Amino acid sequence: MRSSTLLSTALLYGVSLAHFELKYPESIGFKDDNEGESPCGGFTPDLSKDKLVDFHVGGEAIAVLSTHQQGNWLFRVTLNEKADGDWEQVFPIVQQSGLGAFCEPQVTVPESYAGKKGWVNVVNNAVDGLLYQCIAANFVKGKADPPSDCKNATSVKASFVDDSKLSALVSNDSKSDSSSSTGTASGTATGTGTGSAASATKSDNGVAALQAWSANGVGMITLMTIAFAGGALLV
Repeated sequence: MRSSTLLSTALLYGVSLAHFELKYPESIGFKDDNEGESPCGGFTPDLSKDKLVDFHVGGEAIAVLSTHQQGNWLFRVTLNEKADGDWEQVFPIVQQSGLGAFCEPQVTVPESYAGKKGWVNVVNNAVDGLLYQCIAANFVKGKADPPSDCKNATSVKASFVDDSKLSALVSNDSKSDSSSSTGTASGTATGTGTGSAASATKSDNGVAALQAWSANGVGMITLMTIAFAGGALLV
């Protein structure tokens, strides 16, 4: 009882201090008060000065820590040096329910990005509006293993959703070309396909699924495949 009370207190304290933190990959900076400033949460994107981190186009984890009970996530990329346009959506919009750690272990990027430098942008739409963080990326070939930071809090659940505010942040073409994948969901992170997931995969009759790891990061728990055919959801 005492430990759960302390945990609740710590989480509530965190809510008053932060919106969300990008745990992996490393961002170009975090300022809680400025996180609502597009595109990089108050930081000026500069590929010549910001620390570049490798981002594998075949699959790279994105891990966050949210202090909101609910929020929607958009992952987008661009080769625009100033990060002020040409954004492409690379994963269906995901809604996180439950505060704490959340990770998508295999976010893929178009292969044409390999060998180039650009930006990975994580955008959260929560109760206090749109929040942004940027990764200065050196896009490389291959797939990376998820790091220890890639985990889900036991209270977290996830699902695909529609979000007009987030969809407005990417080009119309990229919405239909968003990456399709198969994967797994942990026992506490469940996946259900709705609107944006279907539209993101409809063009190539792809297979989409939330990919999530167990709370302790040990591994994948339950295989869940969501198939889309002609816009219909088949489970």
